Amino acid sequence: MTSRKRQNTIVAAIMLGMLLAALDQTIVSTALPTIVADLGGANHLSWVVTAYLLAETIMTVLIGKFGDLFGRKKAFLASVLLFLVGSFFSGWADSMVWLIAFRAVQGLGGGGLMVTSSAVIADVVPLRERGKYQGAIGAMFGVATVAGPLLGGLFVDQLSWRWAFYVNIPLGVVVVLIAAAALPAVKSTTRPRIDYLGILLIALAATGLTLVTSWGGTEYPWTSPTIIGMAVGSIVLLVLFVLVELRAEEPMLPMRLFRGRVFTVASVLSFVVGFAMLGGITYLPTYLQRVQGASATESGLRMLPLVVGLLITAMLSGNVISRTGRYKIFPVVGSLIMTAGLFLMSTLDVGTSFWVTSGYMIVLGLGLGCCMQVPTIVVQNTSDYEDLGVATSGVSFLRTLGSSFGVAVFGTIFTSRLPVVPTVPSYVDAIHTMFLLAAPIGILSFVVALFLKEIPLRDATKAVASSNSGFSEPGTGDSRQELEKVVASLWRQQKGDPGPAILARSGVQLTYAQGWLLVQIYRNSVDDGNATLQEIAEETIVPAGIFEPTATHLLTLGYLSEADGHYRFTGLGTDTFTRLVGAWRSWLLDSLAEESTDSTLTACVDEIAEELISNSREMSTGRHTIASTPVAS
Repeated sequence: MTSRKRQNTIVAAIMLGMLLAALDQTIVSTALPTIVADLGGANHLSWVVTAYLLAETIMTVLIGKFGDLFGRKKAFLASVLLFLVGSFFSGWADSMVWLIAFRAVQGLGGGGLMVTSSAVIADVVPLRERGKYQGAIGAMFGVATVAGPLLGGLFVDQLSWRWAFYVNIPLGVVVVLIAAAALPAVKSTTRPRIDYLGILLIALAATGLTLVTSWGGTEYPWTSPTIIGMAVGSIVLLVLFVLVELRAEEPMLPMRLFRGRVFTVASVLSFVVGFAMLGGITYLPTYLQRVQGASATESGLRMLPLVVGLLITAMLSGNVISRTGRYKIFPVVGSLIMTAGLFLMSTLDVGTSFWVTSGYMIVLGLGLGCCMQVPTIVVQNTSDYEDLGVATSGVSFLRTLGSSFGVAVFGTIFTSRLPVVPTVPSYVDAIHTMFLLAAPIGILSFVVALFLKEIPLRDATKAVASSNSGFSEPGTGDSRQELEKVVASLWRQQKGDPGPAILARSGVQLTYAQGWLLVQIYRNSVDDGNATLQEIAEETIVPAGIFEPTATHLLTLGYLSEADGHYRFTGLGTDTFTRLVGAWRSWLLDSLAEESTDSTLTACVDEIAEELISNSREMSTGRHTIASTPVAS
């Protein structure tokens, strides 16, 4: 187990990497008008955002498997390097085509960063502490949504739009240096089967359909052979994708999940919410700058009401869901509010005041926030634990895919209404048409939400809801890892320290301080088989002298051996630690209540317990390995 100082350093680097990836989903929105003025290619405007989202979507599916094959440290570092290459050349681009191409490279890195970051945190953070990091990660994604347009505007006004990309480079270099030095080299013992064909087919189909929605009516007439051929080809690819997934050994998106009405409805809802959210946010800065005369920085600031509204209802809905277990009301009501917000946005014109515009944005944000986290909560509540990973990542995948389509469709509508030489009235007409045609998306979301079946929530799912701010990193596709997130969220909700109860359950004749110190010695012994009191002091920020009487007593009782200040388990110490792990296992299963009868959950908890016991035995005999799952207390 890593020391607390090293653990905090690693987590800080990982979260910085995730922040970079999350920021780049929205940072270009306020810079788009300036980018078009500089590089031209207004008809390709949507692809600056869409290329990033599509590439990110595909990489989130691939990177988890690559991490299992080559090790998560290598996968994380490769993702950072891809992101840095894409960032540098995006800033260097001298045409819209090159910018779009390197935004795709950047998206590959961003998708890899977000998924591998979650996996690495699971490697270095004890299970009990993971819940608070999940909440911090969700909050960070919310901050990124707020800060993205604002930072993009600041760079445009004070430096250049190119700095929206260049800013990633020094920060990314810091992440690489810390990660290369500090990340543990943990590699999966299994050899995953990667569904290359399925991933290729869905990538081609998604790209084709996005091109249809982006080029139709702008580059080519809707009835042109190019658009019709591309549409037909994309549909054929989708059909082939379904056929491949039905036969794949480890499918990217198992078709059996869609046999359940709940998963199907939640997936459609997730797609629609992603469509409306990014589609709406991306083009608002263009209106604010071109029509209301705001600077790039001011347009970023004026976007804050939308995000504030979104954060309010996202956090409120999570807390209410965790207390009541009722979730259907939020997407039903939220969809109606979202529809009202989209319609109100369609009434914006040259004379609309700042306060009215802000009010309309708040309405739209409130509606989006009500709907954001419900699909994830629903699938985590109804999926078998063996499908928890693919179900969670499937919903994340469809939300990001919906965002890609939303940006493309909104962009097509927007640019098709602009003349060769745009004027303020033409921008008003474009924004009016775009939001007016988008309003039915809210109605569609309402209809879909009506079909959502409300099933009593598991205790663990309530815990996930309460710790989620509505923003979350993509699912990893790893059911064990997703299950650990669920358990960590539930554990975080426990009132008081469960340590005394676990100690009493074990029947071990130790004081709480003695049992606690045994666990700390285990945690700090995994790297080299022994631990010093100074290492424990650095992790817990408590003077080493405080632990000396307890350590001496454990030596006297025969639980530990000591040489030159390095403590190691004896056979008795290993047996005692084994009993503590057994008590932790039974306490955890009892705490999970409704979930404890699920064989997959029990198997996962047993696997964690066996790893802890195996590592402690190896340490007592002078052999040691790096545990893939840290001790949970």
